[in-house]
Amino acid sequence: MPRTALPRLAPLLAIALLTACGGGETPGTVDPSVTPEPPTAAAATPMGAPLFVDATDAVGLDFHYFNGLSGEYYFVEMTGGGGALFDLDNDGDLDLYLVQGHMLGPGKTVADALLPPRGNAREPFTDRLYRNDLVETGQLRFTDLTADAGIPAGGYGMGVASGDFDNDGFTDLYVTNFGPNRLLRNQGDGTFRDVTAASGTDDPRWSVPAVFFDLDRDGFLDLYVGNYVDFTLATHKICPDASGAPDYCGPLAYQPEPDRLLRNRGDGTFEDITGRAGPGSRPGSTLGAVAADFNGDGWPDLYLTNDQIPNELWIHQGDAQNPTFQEEALLAGSAVNRAGQPEASMGVDAADVDNDGDEDLFMAHLARETNTLYRNDGHGLFEDTTAEAGLGTPSWNYTGFGTAFLDYDRDGWLDVAVVNGAVKVQADQVQAGEVYPLKQSDQLYHNRGDGTFEDVTPQAGPAFARLAVSRGVAVGDVDNDGDPDLLVINNDGAARLLLNQAPGGHWVGFRVVGTPGQRDLLGAQVRLTLPGGQVLQRRVKTAGSYTSAHDPRVLFGLGDATAVEKVTVLWPDGTETTHTEIPVGAYTTLSR
Repeated sequence: MPRTALPRLAPLLAIALLTACGGGETPGTVDPSVTPEPPTAAAATPMGAPLFVDATDAVGLDFHYFNGLSGEYYFVEMTGGGGALFDLDNDGDLDLYLVQGHMLGPGKTVADALLPPRGNAREPFTDRLYRNDLVETGQLRFTDLTADAGIPAGGYGMGVASGDFDNDGFTDLYVTNFGPNRLLRNQGDGTFRDVTAASGTDDPRWSVPAVFFDLDRDGFLDLYVGNYVDFTLATHKICPDASGAPDYCGPLAYQPEPDRLLRNRGDGTFEDITGRAGPGSRPGSTLGAVAADFNGDGWPDLYLTNDQIPNELWIHQGDAQNPTFQEEALLAGSAVNRAGQPEASMGVDAADVDNDGDEDLFMAHLARETNTLYRNDGHGLFEDTTAEAGLGTPSWNYTGFGTAFLDYDRDGWLDVAVVNGAVKVQADQVQAGEVYPLKQSDQLYHNRGDGTFEDVTPQAGPAFARLAVSRGVAVGDVDNDGDPDLLVINNDGAARLLLNQAPGGHWVGFRVVGTPGQRDLLGAQVRLTLPGGQVLQRRVKTAGSYTSAHDPRVLFGLGDATAVEKVTVLWPDGTETTHTEIPVGAYTTLSR
């Protein structure tokens, strides 16, 4: 049954406006068609209400990611963390899971931290779980459930993937760590049970992304785990900058690691099919991963982003009994940028950015590389259109991590958000006395609907101008008002909830579920037809961004349209159903 959205919340907070960061990483290669120039800093918000407001304090969110910074320049300490927006208890609103770090290094204690823990970060350090009380109380407010949730302490958190792997109707979580990972089974009562060992899903290496997807279309979610490089505290090294001052090393200082592809047996356990299936079998310094049907054949493919080495596009060969993939990124035009260079590729997202019915790709890179937009021709062949889209020059001075497609103004066209934070020490911040000199501001790009984007960061407001070392970002309608909000996770900083206040068009939303268990059917395609024949397409997904998991519900901005002609769902098993009489301005559940 449809559930009417609650009214849009008024702006909750006002924060001091900060000046955006300049500076970037060591110069790399850049598309020769782009003329680099410093971007306009998001130093002032124009008159009028900002597009997003920081509601963190007002909703009771007091999480800080503690990275254990002690002056040793451990590579791992500046790479986490992430979080998940998911419905813990199936009450219709989005709850939060946030991964946590801890001290690093032999004999190090919290007393050695250059920046002490803040907020609720305290020993023993553990990930945090927050329940959203919106549906129960009518007020957007979060309650910390961590103490009673059964979440084990001790992991050094990178990110989290969400999906119902056992089809019991409750969303489970896979947590990636620097060290052993964890599969946490949602027991339906607000608690989790660690089933990592019993399920065979552990990986002791440095894992960053993870993706739940149904690779063989058998109704059970399989799991891809991406590993980064072979850095350990024992192999730690310091890489001086050009002046000889100590700095963080990059990925090329270490050997890349292979990944893992795990097939769900349907009995609570997983089989490692990496070697015979293909994806993950070659070392790749993986930082991002998305599963989508890129060539339109009805089977889920995998796109993997690698740091400073070519990215990978694994195309499913269509065999459900013995699933295999063929790596085609170079031939498909999505391995390297237009200049033929691999890039840093931290965050990645896939969606239909130009409303032509196929999945395009966007990824965030180092400063002086520019971010990259690959447009899909509908057959899994891609073209780097970054320069034409106007997305190159504004990103030149920034290092992007979390990124996502979202229609923030509900006009029917997907916009782009990028959260930034440097990975090399910024000289100006050192001179200013900054203890952790990697801070940058974030960015928002508006899709004009003609193949180009406008940098609207100044209009986004003080929430985007705040300087931080941003890493993960998760997108979801946290206040159930029909537009996408943002959860930004900052390294050695606060997690921040940014509520969407943008004026815009009408909307309609869907939760797409199936049986058994009524779980969210990740990978299902929802095609919405408007009066007049325009078709919009969105995919049910939670993966993408960087180390973070999104709201699985599908949101469509309708612009001026006040009605929907029909909705067609292409289910993961290849069948289709059509639905009519869809209410606008509400969420509707579509089920098999």
